Amino acid sequence: MSTTPPSLGELVRQSVSTHTGRRVRDLSVEVGADRVTLRGRADSFHVKQLALHGAREVVPTLRLDNAIVVG
Repeated sequence: MSTTPPSLGELVRQSVSTHTGRRVRDLSVEVGADRVTLRGRADSFHVKQLALHGAREVVPTLRLDNAIVVG
């Protein structure tokens, strides 16, 4: 039985979900050659910031675009 390791996008998604208590709705993570983009919806800027911190733990050196919409 072989298991494939989780993709970078999945690792970021898991970390963001953990840091935000799953409070980002419709979370998606787009991984490019030199950047990671977070998309989704949050009820507060605090949750948006927590998502950024969660992603930063996984990709500390890549450019991070936080396109999570608050409202």
